Amino acid sequence: MEKENTKDLKDYAGRIQQLVENFQSNIHEHLNEDYEKSTKWSDKLADSVAEFVGSWKFINIFVVFLVAWVILNTLAITKVIHFDEPPFILLNLLLSFLAGFQAPIIMMSQNRQSARDKQEATIDFAINYKAEQEIDDMQGHLHRLEADFAEFRNEVKEDLTEIKKLLQGK
Repeated sequence: MEKENTKDLKDYAGRIQQLVENFQSNIHEHLNEDYEKSTKWSDKLADSVAEFVGSWKFINIFVVFLVAWVILNTLAITKVIHFDEPPFILLNLLLSFLAGFQAPIIMMSQNRQSARDKQEATIDFAINYKAEQEIDDMQGHLHRLEADFAEFRNEVKEDLTEIKKLLQGK
């Protein structure tokens, strides 16, 4: 009997978990659809740039680029093609331009991601609030059942007492 109850509870918990996962995936699909519909190409470009610039791939490529730049402009063998000798003024200008354009693009992407996170947090709060209401409702039902069961037990006790009295009277 106890094994059966444990199995029923596990099945119930599994069904609840499945429902929650389905609900969350539906919400995320809806959010993704809204994102795709409401996002302009420039915003998608900003997201793509921010994603690339925030990756190890970009860091590795950029390190290789900087090392190649420095080597190309400092080695004696490449003296003929030096186009930016130390202190690398052209490289400094290039890095300044890169930082000047890269920072606002990343900020745009972060602002949009923040707005999306806020929307998801609001949905999560609504789900949690609804779940809390359901739990409170179930607890209320359990308390009513407990009260009904206690009343039933008292009635059965009274009936048993009367039956005993009747049996003793015979």
